[in-house]
Amino acid sequence: MNMKKYTALLLTAVLLLSVLAGCGGAATDREEEPVAGEGFLGNFIGYPPKELSGVIQWGAGGGTDSLMRPLAVLAQDVLGTNIVLTNKTGNTGAVAVEYVYHQPADGATLLMGAENPALYDTLGISTLTYENFACVFLIGSETTGIVVPEGSPYGSLTELVEAAKSGKEVTLATTGVGGLPWEVAAMLKSVTGAEFTQIPYDSDASAKEAVLSGACDFTVSKIQMGYQEYKSGEYKWLCVLAKEPVELMKDVPLITAEYPAFEDLLPWGPFYGVFVKEGTDENIVKILSDAFQKAYADSSYQTMLRYFCINPLGYTGEEAAAYIAKWRENTGNLLSEAE
Repeated sequence: MNMKKYTALLLTAVLLLSVLAGCGGAATDREEEPVAGEGFLGNFIGYPPKELSGVIQWGAGGGTDSLMRPLAVLAQDVLGTNIVLTNKTGNTGAVAVEYVYHQPADGATLLMGAENPALYDTLGISTLTYENFACVFLIGSETTGIVVPEGSPYGSLTELVEAAKSGKEVTLATTGVGGLPWEVAAMLKSVTGAEFTQIPYDSDASAKEAVLSGACDFTVSKIQMGYQEYKSGEYKWLCVLAKEPVELMKDVPLITAEYPAFEDLLPWGPFYGVFVKEGTDENIVKILSDAFQKAYADSSYQTMLRYFCINPLGYTGEEAAAYIAKWRENTGNLLSEAE
């Protein structure tokens, strides 16, 4: 054998032994079953790093925040690394979206958001949409309703709508253009012709406080954000935007009972997901998707989803992208009709 061939074989053997040793080391350092990001693939692409950043696009205590924090705790245990969470609010969540997009496409920064970016370009909020991100995991969608404070003069949605149509100022606590209350207000305008004075707040939580304090007449609430107030009587739920009664709130009427035209717009509701910047390595996206899928399947998280009346999705990849595209199309058409 000539010297060149001998040297090449020797180098190949050394490289192979190094790779095998690296893989073997990862397996023997921990006795439990390897998790996402560990083993050959995780070590080969150097992922995950010691710390990930999770950027929540809405404020602390809001609906998005409440779903993301427990999921991140479970996911970081699966990944074997920390996920440090930060709330970056502003401009209907676009501040967080812009921030994450301007980070490297290395999977180290996660966008934890709701449905709003799907409409950013349509509403002129940002040129970025979820088409500029890879969906790691879609958690679920949510049923919403229209709420007023205890002692409100409005005992039904019809009364609220007719007051606004009569010229009286009726104030809506909103989270800005493209936020959930704004979206539902557009639906109400499309169906009933009523328009409301919208007062912006940073999150679901602050909008809720505005209604409970009497600063605003009503808001659009997710069940997770208003169920306790329903039980205590602090909120009057005028209706839910659903085709079937909500199990926990069977006495709350469906919106279709007063306005049957909503039948064609339902089911509809906000959704929640975890995303990374476009261009992130597919192997990294797969590691993250597997980890969040395992976290999502945890019995404690499933119990929380049921308690919050979240309609589970559990989508990744093409299935998640198709869901978002369909939501965008349907909601965009709806908002066009309301103009």
